[in-house]
Amino acid sequence: MKIRVVADENISWRIKKLIPAWDILPSNEINPGKRLTDSFIWKFAKQNNYSILTFDEDFFEIQNIHSFPPKIIWLRTGNVSTQLIAERLKALESEIGNFLDNSEIGIYEIYL
Repeated sequence: MKIRVVADENISWRIKKLIPAWDILPSNEINPGKRLTDSFIWKFAKQNNYSILTFDEDFFEIQNIHSFPPKIIWLRTGNVSTQLIAERLKALESEIGNFLDNSEIGIYEIYL
């Protein structure tokens, strides 16, 4: 299974180049030049079969209201490099794939 995620605006677009095996869509590529709301990103991800990669607690709150999909990969960390994030995601790729295949779980928290 190929991992498909929309990377929230707080995650550098460079993450896409650091994990080429994944289908990563930086949110700034969805509607270039426009600031997207969390609600818009949520709807886009749901309609296009993406999960959401984020630092933002707001997506957790949206999921509590609307359930899933989309699933959320929630990075629970302070300010770290995009390289470190990519390394951690690649190290957890198998676990993330299992999470995405599990129909009973909607959020995967990663602590760096």
